Amino acid sequence: MYLLNGEPGGCIDIADRGFQYGDGLFETLEVVDGNPLFLQEHLSRLEKGCKKLLIPPPDLHLLAEEARKCASAAAHAVLKLIVTRGCGGRGYRQPPVISPTRLFTLHPYPDYPAEFQSRGVALRICRHRLAGNPALAGIKHLNRLEQILARAEWRDDDIQEGLMLDQHGFVVEGTMSNLFLVKDGVLYTPDLSQCGVAGIVREIVVRLALQNQIPLLVMAVDRHALFQADELFVCNSVIGIWPVRQLEQQQWRAGEVTQTLQKLFGELRGQGR
Repeated sequence: MYLLNGEPGGCIDIADRGFQYGDGLFETLEVVDGNPLFLQEHLSRLEKGCKKLLIPPPDLHLLAEEARKCASAAAHAVLKLIVTRGCGGRGYRQPPVISPTRLFTLHPYPDYPAEFQSRGVALRICRHRLAGNPALAGIKHLNRLEQILARAEWRDDDIQEGLMLDQHGFVVEGTMSNLFLVKDGVLYTPDLSQCGVAGIVREIVVRLALQNQIPLLVMAVDRHALFQADELFVCNSVIGIWPVRQLEQQQWRAGEVTQTLQKLFGELRGQGR
């Protein structure tokens, strides 16, 4: 099912700037029993991203209604929301009147093995690097070519995610996830002020850590710190929290801090937030 500007059916105009230039943003939400989880958090991030890109934010109450309408019949699914600047002529100059396009699409939930949550997943480090741009850092814009090129580096089904570095060699995020590491009971996550996506689950994990007296630092993370960590995990709105069991030749088990945060996040998710 999909809704285009609130209506089922229809086609994206070839003049839409999202199609022409990647001029827009998107959000990806888990749906459980017809309920899009963490909907308000996603819409809040979308609104902030629209303001950064100088796109007039759509009415958030309208978006919430359309999200629930699109997801209402789904037992377990993935809901994707795309907002673009709308249609415009050839060239980069914004149209004098901006009428954003909004699109909701509903997709089957990925059939991930249960062991990804318990035993963890294997990662690799990608060769492709993220470019720094503070103006775009944090937001989930439609330009994902860096992640596409990084994800094209492997086809091995035993590797579930790849970590991406910036131009200075610091670890930033996964191709589809945010990264956390634990050392001596302290939780660390990479600084995203220059590049990367500030994920909704990343924000929730940070909040849960602060609420539960888990020491937390946001900082630049180099490869040395990565391999010296006691625990690693990755997260996003579809996978939740996955422990990392292997990166290159090094192996880990799901540690105490990771398991605690999984439990806390699971409780929050179960409340339908």
